[in-house]
Amino acid sequence: MPVYRDEAVVLRTHKLGEADRIVTLLSRRHGKIRAVAKGVRRTGSKFGSRLEPFMVADLQLYEGRSLDVIQQAETLGAYGAEIVGDYASYTAANAMVETADRLTEAEGSLQQYLLLVGALRSLSRREHAPGLTLDSYLLRSLSIAGWAPSFGTCSRCGKPGPHDRFVPQLGGVVCEDCAPPGTAHIDSATLALLGALLTGEWALAEASDDSTRSRASGIVAAYLQWHLERGLRSLSHVSREVPPTS
Repeated sequence: MPVYRDEAVVLRTHKLGEADRIVTLLSRRHGKIRAVAKGVRRTGSKFGSRLEPFMVADLQLYEGRSLDVIQQAETLGAYGAEIVGDYASYTAANAMVETADRLTEAEGSLQQYLLLVGALRSLSRREHAPGLTLDSYLLRSLSIAGWAPSFGTCSRCGKPGPHDRFVPQLGGVVCEDCAPPGTAHIDSATLALLGALLTGEWALAEASDDSTRSRASGIVAAYLQWHLERGLRSLSHVSREVPPTS
């Protein structure tokens, strides 16, 4: 059976039998992989915590008939413990890996892999508020998948902005002429935050207030749900609490 190596981030795991586990991975070169980690649930397993969700590892696998088998695992990014230790980061990370699972298939995407690894690293280091990191990740992952939202020009006719109507079904903001009847207005601060999250302008994003972040999160969730055709189960558990300032 062919043996291969790849870097991968652990998306989720499931128990198999008494001691094994099925691991779903997003890899750098082979796309999404489902593999068996034999004996991983036994005390003293050679894999230890290397194959827990949110961990990044260098793996050696061999191809099986239905599931590949993990032979070796060396840690590249130990993000799991730091993420699990903070509820807001943990819920955000769960939404990220569920999104990656839904958006990627066997053909894979190097951009999606690098984006997810970078977002998990950022969460583990507390670089930004978890909610901001999550919304930025969601917008960018959708863009890589071919669904980049427009926050400037009208997504329907191309008329230059700014525009203050957002329609998920039409791909972003729309002008007055293209807006369906009853489309709600969006304030300029929320649109500015959405644009900053998409482009990675963190100084602007972090200067936003709680109410603006909440409105932006609702728009991101609606846009994600439209393109995935159903919502993320983990998104309903995301903590949007803002940590107290010291």
